[in-house]
Amino acid sequence: MISLKTFLSGLALFCALAPSQAQDKFRVMEYNVENLFDCSHDSLKNDYEFQPDSPRGWTKARYYDKLAKIAKVILAAGDKQVPDLVGLCEVENEHCVQDLVKNSPLRDAGYDFAITQSPDERGIDVVLLYQPATFRHLSTHAIGIPSKEIDRRPTRDILHVSGRIVTGDTLDVFVCHMPSRSGGEKQSEPYRLFTAGYLRRAADSVMAVRQHPNVIVMGDFNDYPSNRSIAEVIGAVRPGDQIEKTRLYNLMDGKEGGTYRYRGEWGTLDQMMVSGYLLEGNERIRAKYEDAQILKFPFLLEEDDRYGGESPSRTYWGKKYHGGYSDHLPVLLELELKEE
Repeated sequence: MISLKTFLSGLALFCALAPSQAQDKFRVMEYNVENLFDCSHDSLKNDYEFQPDSPRGWTKARYYDKLAKIAKVILAAGDKQVPDLVGLCEVENEHCVQDLVKNSPLRDAGYDFAITQSPDERGIDVVLLYQPATFRHLSTHAIGIPSKEIDRRPTRDILHVSGRIVTGDTLDVFVCHMPSRSGGEKQSEPYRLFTAGYLRRAADSVMAVRQHPNVIVMGDFNDYPSNRSIAEVIGAVRPGDQIEKTRLYNLMDGKEGGTYRYRGEWGTLDQMMVSGYLLEGNERIRAKYEDAQILKFPFLLEEDDRYGGESPSRTYWGKKYHGGYSDHLPVLLELELKEE
């Protein structure tokens, strides 16, 4: 006789798998969550500014409130189906991700995750949340950036995760958080160009060996679509009439507004790129330029008293706690699925 516990476990698994049998959309989201730090000091990292006794006054209550806000954004992006993949930038460590998927309103969504262990001095990493029922994890690889070659501080690793989706296709997903503009755009640009070269070579290597190169690249690039790191080094431009299956195309290039606002001006730092094969070569899974969007939920925005208009509702203004969501807006891509 089957125990109640076994029956309930089986029922939960059936409910999780059942939607994937009729799945016609595969949602991919990216979000820079603005400094998701726990309140514990890591002796190997410079995380002092996010301690209870720091000028920022980072507390457990504020930490769990931020987790709840991130969960709210992810759930709102899902409509009737939570995003299948969520790339996150500015996450301190695995403990933060565990709390997000187990101890926040996201707990019932059933996410698993992959995370880098970057040498970034503040401990910042990138993460990919994934739905095991719709993205069967195959492999995880972290791509380190040898910063000493250009005499720079260590930056975040690039995360490469491969998985099988319900159509039987393999997706290769890259999540990155490029070096910041700290010190000035021109002074810091060489580091982004250098890092973009590693991303380009990694993506090219995958597309060279995959018979069906279904590649997604997402993250905070700290550059705009027209900047050299994206338009020249990565070579990701807006899709046009001629599509090459082993080239990356930037689905955020030309989108109205932006994901980040600096001194009253919007710009798109968060990008969503796909291989040409995903645009035109695969009948079972397909990306379209018009199906990529910047998410502008009203609760993510607030009036900008200084410059006018609206700005993202941030967690901090400088060192002053503001209690918002993030200084970035998320981006979302809906892939069309057609099962055989």
